Parts: sequence; structure tokens; C-alpha cells
Amino acid sequence: MRILSGVQPSGELHLGNYFGAIEQHLRLQHEGEALYFIADYHALTTLQDAARLRELTRDVAATYLALGLDPELATFFRQSDVPEVHELTWLLECVTGMGLLERAHSYKDKVAKGIRPTVGLFTYPALMASDILIYRSSLVPVGQDQVQHVEIAQDMAQSFNAAFRCEALVRPEHRLSAVPKVPGTDGQKMSKSYGNAIPLFAQGKALKKAVNAIVTDSRDPKQGPLDPDTCNAFALYALFADAGERADLARAYREDRGFLGYGVTKKLLTEKIEARFGPARDRYAALKAPGSELDDVLRQGGLRARALAQETLEACREATGLGRRLT
Repeated sequence: MRILSGVQPSGELHLGNYFGAIEQHLRLQHEGEALYFIADYHALTTLQDAARLRELTRDVAATYLALGLDPELATFFRQSDVPEVHELTWLLECVTGMGLLERAHSYKDKVAKGIRPTVGLFTYPALMASDILIYRSSLVPVGQDQVQHVEIAQDMAQSFNAAFRCEALVRPEHRLSAVPKVPGTDGQKMSKSYGNAIPLFAQGKALKKAVNAIVTDSRDPKQGPLDPDTCNAFALYALFADAGERADLARAYREDRGFLGYGVTKKLLTEKIEARFGPARDRYAALKAPGSELDDVLRQGGLRARALAQETLEACREATGLGRRLT
């Protein structure tokens, strides 16, 4: 089983990234041949600041390695170190109907949020399909909002193979995260672009401020039971807590008239965040320092990924009649 997923370096990674993707990526590196890339080409649709992009790319890489990604088990690389994805993108676009891209939810959603409707934003799903197909990935772990992109990749693979009467491309399948939606501090899906995120490595006053920003109602537990099922703070705490801890806190919400309210939950959540991510913070800082193994890990991962990509691209060039690339 070949596993493929990517993460955009478009901002500081947060709890939504961890529970929605990173946690699953770290687990899957033990279950198959995993390839994980930092989607810096994709980031260019919304980020046009060279220094910022370089910094965020290193942030993502350091975060994954600090949290436990093993470069001996998983191929970890920058998307831009594999330029072959763009050639395959063109080949796919030549057999793809406009309607398929026009139906893409991500384009409509981003334009509705005020992002300029560039050609790159519109053809984003084609590049994502190429990212998936060029490594002949069989499994793509994604969040619910990315399922359509895997379905587009399936359609493009089928169209290419049918058009050129070949089996050069493998049909991928998606796998959803166990946590389909991580609520942000405002109750919407946690997202950098919404300004409602809690950074993974926040600490001290910054962490306390982020957690205290979680929106809750103004109900007093002395006046009646609270509802853990509608509480944003409880939903985030539940991601960290075991079954017994969740049950105890839920019982306090519903039955304990001496319960001190949502501040208790936020304090417990802060402690959980510190316990889960505190040990990785020092490792993250060391990886960000000059001379760490970070750049070598990305370089070696890029070389391995590019070799796989070139195999697939040669098969596609042969199928289309383009012939082998000059070396």
C-alpha cells in the first residue's frame, strides 16, 4: 500500500492540523509505504512572499519531524523538488473536461472568502491530482473537505487511461481522519484563515490567551446543568482525554452544582496541550536551527520521491506518444 498526503505551508500549524491530518500521517507511516509532501507549489495560490514561504516550509518540516515522523519510514519532501508533477498536470488537463474543475468546491469557497480567482486557484485540483497520481498512490488520507479532490484524481486517472488505452495511472482511494472536524475557538472548523486556531507549540501566556478565547455561553452551572455536547471547550478537551476523563467531566457539566464552569475545562485543556506537545517543542526549536538535519531530510526525501515520479511520467509519455525525455 502506497500512502500519499500533503500539507500546505500557509501558516502556523495548529490543533486542527494535528488531529485532522498529522496524527493520522504519523500512524500510517507504520502501515505502508508513506510519502508526505509540503505543498509549497499549492501555497503560491494565496502566498506571494518568498521569505515567508521559505520560513513556513521549514516550520512544517520541523513540526512533523519533532512530532515523530521518521524519515527512514516515510518519504518526506518539498513538492517543488519534484517538478515532474507539472508535466503530468498538463497531460491530465488535456483529457479533463472543464466541468470537472468548475464543480470543485474549494475554488468556489475560496473565491467566496475573497481570494482572487487566479488560473492557479482554478486548476488547483489538477495539480493535486497530479501530486496523487504521479506516485501511483493507492491511499490518500484526507479531511472531509478534501474528499472531492481525491474523486477528481480518480476521474482524471480514468480519463487518461481510457484516452490513451493504457494502465499508466493507478486509481487512488481516500481515507477519512477519525476526527472529521476540529472546532476552532469560535466553533467553526479550526483554520489559519479564520483566525480561530490554537497553535501546536504555543506556550505560557500565548497558549493561555488562545485557549481563553474559546467561545462559550454565559450560563452559570449553579442555575442548572451545562451541556458538554454543545461546548467548544469540551469538544477540544475530548480530543486529548481518555474515555474516563471525558465521562467524568461530562458528568460534572450535567450534575455537579459545585462545578466552577467553563474555566475549569479551559484549564484542563491547557494542561493537556502542554503535556502532549511540550516535549516536542525543544526538538522543533533544534530542527529550526542552522545546521540541523532538516534540510538533508528534505533533500533525501525529494530525491526518492522524484525517482518514483519519473517512472510514472515515463510511462505516461510513452502512452501519449511523447517518447522518453532527454537526459
